[in-house]
Amino acid sequence: MAKNLVIVESPAKAKSISKMLGRNYKVLASVGHVRDLPKSTLGIDIENNLEPRYINIRGKAPIINELKREAKKVDKVFLATDPDREGEAISWHLSYLLNLDSKDKVRVEFNEITSDSIKKAIKKPRQVDQNLVDAQQARRVLDRLVGYQISPLLWKKIRRGLSAGRVQSVATKLICDREKEINEFIPEEYWSIQAMFKKESMEFKGNLISKYHKDKEKKIELKNKNDTDKILSELDKDKFYVEDVKKGQRKRNPFPPYTTSTLQQDASKRLGFSTKKTMSIAQQLYEGVEIGKEGSIGIITYMRTDSTRISNDARNEAGNYIVEKFGKDFSNGGASYDKKNKKDSQDAHECIRPTLKFREPSVLEGVLTKDQFRLYKLIWDRFFASQMTPAQYKTQSINIRCKDYLFRSNGSVLIFEGFLKVYNILDDDSKDTIIPEVHLDENLKVTDIMSNQHFTQGPSRYTEASLIKTLEELGIGRPSTYSPTIGTILSRDYVTLNNKAFFPTELGILVNDLLTEHFKEIVNEKFTADLENKLDDIAEGKTEWKLVIEEFYASFSQVLEKAEEEIDKIEIKDEVTDIVCEKCGRNMVVKSGRFGKFLACPGYPECKNTKPIVDKINVKCPKCQGEIVKKKSKRGRTFYGCSNYPDCDFVSWNEPVDEKCPVCNSFMYIKSNKSGVTINCSNKDCKYSIKKQ
Repeated sequence: MAKNLVIVESPAKAKSISKMLGRNYKVLASVGHVRDLPKSTLGIDIENNLEPRYINIRGKAPIINELKREAKKVDKVFLATDPDREGEAISWHLSYLLNLDSKDKVRVEFNEITSDSIKKAIKKPRQVDQNLVDAQQARRVLDRLVGYQISPLLWKKIRRGLSAGRVQSVATKLICDREKEINEFIPEEYWSIQAMFKKESMEFKGNLISKYHKDKEKKIELKNKNDTDKILSELDKDKFYVEDVKKGQRKRNPFPPYTTSTLQQDASKRLGFSTKKTMSIAQQLYEGVEIGKEGSIGIITYMRTDSTRISNDARNEAGNYIVEKFGKDFSNGGASYDKKNKKDSQDAHECIRPTLKFREPSVLEGVLTKDQFRLYKLIWDRFFASQMTPAQYKTQSINIRCKDYLFRSNGSVLIFEGFLKVYNILDDDSKDTIIPEVHLDENLKVTDIMSNQHFTQGPSRYTEASLIKTLEELGIGRPSTYSPTIGTILSRDYVTLNNKAFFPTELGILVNDLLTEHFKEIVNEKFTADLENKLDDIAEGKTEWKLVIEEFYASFSQVLEKAEEEIDKIEIKDEVTDIVCEKCGRNMVVKSGRFGKFLACPGYPECKNTKPIVDKINVKCPKCQGEIVKKKSKRGRTFYGCSNYPDCDFVSWNEPVDEKCPVCNSFMYIKSNKSGVTINCSNKDCKYSIKKQ
């Protein structure tokens, strides 16, 4: 019989750890939280010092009973839940249910699921950290007070099923505010001038392009065609000469290793993963994957962290590997990326990194799923790049003079890869821009002088990556909150996600306007960020958690009472369509349900006819010549399918176009990226692509 019981959160983690600890340890999973506030009521005693009322979670009785039964059989119980505030709270609740002494050292914490890490952690248990528990309690109570007291108000005044929350309401406000900025933006005209010079050498073929920079005294803003034409009229093609040449070098430093938010941002931009998908796959890589004879082992460190810190052991191992693999010139000597200004509570863990240095992605390509491999490679590349030297570029800047006007050409050539050896980012900063060698006072032969009209661009809509970045910069939310926050505002129909950009819905704008008018503090970015800082202070033992709750609720309760009196019932009229109900002849209306919008007969309950909304894009199905329609998945993601489903199973995540590939005759689709919008061939073996006009 095992002498020790180890309790973790997930069955997958239990399976991995069980093999590492051996027969003297029994490892069981709590399967997440075992106690929480009740779902059906507020669960906080307003009259009794805002005391939370915890209950055993419904459906968890078999798990709780098994844990109690097994705990009585062993000499020692270890609580090895996740190494964050949420995990600390789960351990605290488990300690209560199992009648463990609060002074006992039962809490085990590890950042990676490898044999050495687990065995070291078991030898160094500690007490449950009440400060971390209190920080989690404070967040839970705050969110419950806001969610369970504003949401019913929204149900009463607008419609049932709506919700409000500290973080989700701010995220919705950011998206609504950005949409307002876009709508109010007025483009401003401006012009540019380029001169092209014939200059060929062994290294350079073609034209040297130089951009107008300024006049003799200062840069002239070319606001219209008249300003531009004035300069063009004064230029003399025979009088362009090289006034100055500057040569030098520049470095491009590596990025720090991933935190939760930067991993979510990069996975969104580079892999097209949603935050939910990223965190789900990262959880799998952390908890353990089957690797041949090694069995189930975690191949990345804990994936919920604000820290970029790297342990000494990891830095030393990475440095040795880089020297051995690439050479001494590629190692930066072990950068630590410690953030001295970070709060201790946020910087308690390491960055997200591989657990073993020699487990290169290529070794695991046949072991991991396609998406697991892509995310693991992203983490591996970023971590080892952070331990490598900067990339080095040879730079050249040429000033070209014509009368009082100065033109400039800038070029750079990569001369040492450094970290780009493993983390090659294909953007403008990492591409070579080759310009030819020229000499001072050299006359240049002009082949063409061009002017171009431009207009200033308005702000871009938020993507998942940019929204997470903004929330992090504002100090709103924490690593574990970004993914569920985005999921909530999508599921509540406050925003939609089209072509990777967030658009507020009419409902989202309505709810945001109501909250902004009556609950300014709740949707105020600074107020929400300050609350996060107070939670950090609780975690560090600098303040009492009940004081933070009481201070918040004293003003919140007054605002809530006032809002109840002032907000009138808001009637949202259904959108009437020209589609006639075939059962009763009425014009059908648009309704919103759990999985999005649908058509319904306004004669309900006499007529209960409903049907899905068919959003045609005027493209024929490449399989059966039916109509291609735009649809929404259960997770709110847009996809395209055939209207003849289920008879035709054509489906595409990308929007098809009504034209065939001129090379292989496959159907084509629209794709957006940094360089613009392209129309690509759907055949993976055909690389045909053309820029959309």
